[in-house]
Amino acid sequence: MSKETEKQRWQRNFADLLQELRVAQTGVQILFAFLLTLPFSNGFTETTEFQRDVYIVALLAAAAATAMIISPVAFHRALFRQGRKPELVRFAHRMATGGLAFMLIAMVSAVLLITDFVLDRPIAFVLSALTGIWFLTFWVALPFARRSWGEDDIDDDDDDPDTIEGR
Repeated sequence: MSKETEKQRWQRNFADLLQELRVAQTGVQILFAFLLTLPFSNGFTETTEFQRDVYIVALLAAAAATAMIISPVAFHRALFRQGRKPELVRFAHRMATGGLAFMLIAMVSAVLLITDFVLDRPIAFVLSALTGIWFLTFWVALPFARRSWGEDDIDDDDDDPDTIEGR
């Protein structure tokens, strides 16, 4: 088995990031589309000022997530065939991370908006907090806990764009 070159590693890292972004992009676009249609539904006029504020937070967070998750495509277009794949991979990694953070805010805000509309506010806060904890468990706690599992088995450093150059 031949060892991959640094250029091949960057290519693989970029392809892996693109696959991850495709999954995240679909989720955030569905949420964003839902939020865009919500004010035009009949029941939206019955929302409270608090619910409309939560709606604005969810909408803007979904828009920010969408922009950040799609931005590596625009960055790739601007750098196409310039041999700057390492820069592109680092940028895409940061944008994916930021996009997921905004997606978390959008998801929790959307849950708060809907649960506050149909349930008592204290219950809505509890369910929204539990939603945030659930997302953080699967998006942050478990992946970071997993980083140290099986270190002797596989060297995954090359999957992190910041560790390829020993950062």
